[in-house]
Amino acid sequence: MTEHAEKARRFLALHHDERPLLLPNPWDRGSARLLASLGFRALATTSSGFAATLGRLDGSVTRDEALAHATSIVDATDLPLSADLENGFADKPDGVAETVRLALETGLAGCSVEDYTGREDAPIYDPGLAVERVSAAVEAAHGGPVHLVVTARAENYVRGRPDLPDTIRRLQAYQEAGADVLFAPGLSNLDDIRQVVASVDRPVNVLARPGAPTVPELAAAGVSRVSVGGAFAFTALGAVIEAARELRTTGTYTFWERAGTGVEGARAAFTD
Repeated sequence: MTEHAEKARRFLALHHDERPLLLPNPWDRGSARLLASLGFRALATTSSGFAATLGRLDGSVTRDEALAHATSIVDATDLPLSADLENGFADKPDGVAETVRLALETGLAGCSVEDYTGREDAPIYDPGLAVERVSAAVEAAHGGPVHLVVTARAENYVRGRPDLPDTIRRLQAYQEAGADVLFAPGLSNLDDIRQVVASVDRPVNVLARPGAPTVPELAAAGVSRVSVGGAFAFTALGAVIEAARELRTTGTYTFWERAGTGVEGARAAFTD
């Protein structure tokens, strides 16, 4: 088994552990190495966090930029990496499949494909097309020697459509299309999460967000994976804003208390 195939196999196996896989989302090589040094077992890119490093908002990154970014993070650590590929950078299934084939060439262990169209008038793909897109992604991801782990995302709750029955139907259909992991970002109610987990037969990812259940509560509900999206990246930006405001308004330097923790972590993580 090649190293690439082994990473993908290991990534999938981590979803079937006794405890949820905690999947933090680095936004550059340095944050990836830092998170790896803290003991996490796998990583995932964040589209919004990466866009912020380019001075842009989420949804503005191109496919080529996302894949180049994924390659840089893959090379930064020995951990399995999954990539946030947004909607596959294509509407049609064959375009999604091409994106996944290109993703395989980067050394990724997994990728996610969402059913968000990017259009305000019709933000979610019709169910039939959404399933075709997941099926095309799966065929490309599973057709070779590397079983790239496909996470199928139902975006209702973060796109103004908090419809639990439709979300469950979509996740069930994505499971039937061959997705390895299922994800409905924005779910926060524990009973709703329990319903989702009970309704499917694949590992379920939950996004850590304000109001969401704690990791122990999610574990008890049967959740297999917890990710943070762009939260860590924007936490870092928030620390920069607070430090800059302090310097400009009071002229003091208490931000060095937090900076000291960062210096220590960098020295431990960036040793080679």
